[in-house]
Amino acid sequence: MIKRFVVICAALVVVYLLMSVPPVQKKFLYPFPYRSTVESYSSRWKVDKFLAISVMKVESNFSETAHSQSGAVGLMQIMPETAAWIAYQLGETPEEAVDDIKNLRDSETNIRYGTWYLAELEDEFKGNDVLALAAYNAGRGNVHEWIKKNHWSENFSDVDKIPYAETRDYVKRVLHCREKYAKLYSTNDFISTPIALHELRFARLKNLSL
Repeated sequence: MIKRFVVICAALVVVYLLMSVPPVQKKFLYPFPYRSTVESYSSRWKVDKFLAISVMKVESNFSETAHSQSGAVGLMQIMPETAAWIAYQLGETPEEAVDDIKNLRDSETNIRYGTWYLAELEDEFKGNDVLALAAYNAGRGNVHEWIKKNHWSENFSDVDKIPYAETRDYVKRVLHCREKYAKLYSTNDFISTPIALHELRFARLKNLSL
């Protein structure tokens, strides 16, 4: 019995050590699927690619067919009504918008919309990742209400003060994943969304060029 316990403990230690090795973590814990697409649109919309891939991981765990009970669709879990608003903001024709909304499970379409929306929320909340992620999960209206009710500043960062437990957990998970992705895939180009990027995004939204 003791021998069996020792073997099990040894096996767990080996597994732990293996899972601590970066190549193993990349393959099993923090893979980077759709990398070229994520990097392309993250660069286009001026949003942190590690934040974008972390949102995708937490939202759908990289499942193109993911569909929530509330109706959110695809890799970055976009609601059809949000997709319609995004299409309008991007200047798509009605025909293009209808086609894209019908194809929200398409990885390219979903990532294009999702990264744009993430960049838009970063703009709206002055580059504050906590507030932007909370809005991605709970809705922009709720976050503005919390800011007004609780007198949060633009520098708000206390995740534990977010009223919704689901949103608190969501923000923590995304930020944790972002940290892991930054360390594993390139610490040199890790970006914590400084104000300079916020200003670049604002300029992009004013002079949107597709």
